[in-house]
Amino acid sequence: MLQNKVIFILSLMKFDGLASTNFTVAKYLARHNEVYYLEQPYTLKDYMMLDKKSEQYIARKEGMNLLSNGLLSKKVDGVNVVISYPVLPIAFLPKGRLYNSLLYINESLILHRIKRIIKEKNIKEYIFINSYNFHFPNIGKRLSPALSVYHCVDPIVGKYDSRHGVEAENKIVAGSDVVVCTSKSLFLEKKRINNNTYFVPNASDLVDTLQANKNFSIHKAVSHIPRPVAGYVGAIERRLDFDLLKKVTEENKHINFVFAGPVYTEHVPGWFFRQTNIYLIPPIPYSEVPDMIYSFDVCLIPFKKDNDSKSIFPLKLFEYLGLGKPVIVTDFNNDLKEYTADTVSYVHDVQSFSDALTEALYNSQSRLAERLEIAMKNTWKIRVDNISDIILQTLSAG
Repeated sequence: MLQNKVIFILSLMKFDGLASTNFTVAKYLARHNEVYYLEQPYTLKDYMMLDKKSEQYIARKEGMNLLSNGLLSKKVDGVNVVISYPVLPIAFLPKGRLYNSLLYINESLILHRIKRIIKEKNIKEYIFINSYNFHFPNIGKRLSPALSVYHCVDPIVGKYDSRHGVEAENKIVAGSDVVVCTSKSLFLEKKRINNNTYFVPNASDLVDTLQANKNFSIHKAVSHIPRPVAGYVGAIERRLDFDLLKKVTEENKHINFVFAGPVYTEHVPGWFFRQTNIYLIPPIPYSEVPDMIYSFDVCLIPFKKDNDSKSIFPLKLFEYLGLGKPVIVTDFNNDLKEYTADTVSYVHDVQSFSDALTEALYNSQSRLAERLEIAMKNTWKIRVDNISDIILQTLSAG
């Protein structure tokens, strides 16, 4: 196990946003190491638009002081959080000299705070982990870590991220000492670039929450919705199979479908907002997610099957199982079956989806123990121990 090391993590995810693989891994590494977590910097534009009275700003205010090193005075779940200077908005620019020059400036702003902390804390040796932040591909090369790691947690999709992201990520993968991927598809893809690539899937610790606290209650946001309830927690965006959901919700009018999370309206068809047995719940704090999942009779991961989704290993899979809930998943990633035995229903069309709903609603308790057992085999402690061992093994071999 990796112990007593200093680790800098440059992440795509905010430390206080939705639950993420990125920050969860940081929390577990911080149990035995000193971890510095640099979240995705705000662009100058986003910073100017940020409500200075918002919780988001207040939580970062001391780190945003231009004279500080960006380090928040209080650790968050054992992690040192570092706020970077705001950076220039450059993602819209085409590839070329101007983009590269401005990228160098942005990376220098991030590096300034990392190097200042290294100097002030008199850090002699450290590990650098790029946690899926493909926007800044040269940070690792411009540092002198004992080991450089890339943690690939999702495929890069969409025109905005793909414009520079795909090429940048390939550069990061090629330049890292070790690469860790959350899906087999990503593992096979990255291993063609870097032979020292490993597959460590996502996990959840809600099964521990269940063991520690069995006093869950129906979430207030869904208490008025008639049962039975089939639910999904997560972003409502392009990954959902809206064509299939339209047929399933129309075919099963006796079931109410709850979707809890941020809505990206540009990807959501109009009928979805009008369907009488669909209820949209705004984003909730992660601390309330267990109660939300507890409120569902059956849990859903209805992702569209395509070239992008085959690389997704969703966090919510083991979160659902961790509370013992029956789970229905579209067959977008066949690798999931290896980790769920026979406890999850994988569906491909409206008939198999409807049959799975019926089975789950009428036999929801029959396989509760099996679902919890699967969740206990897929905890974050186990996963991060695996990542820790990979890093330690690579360090020892180096």
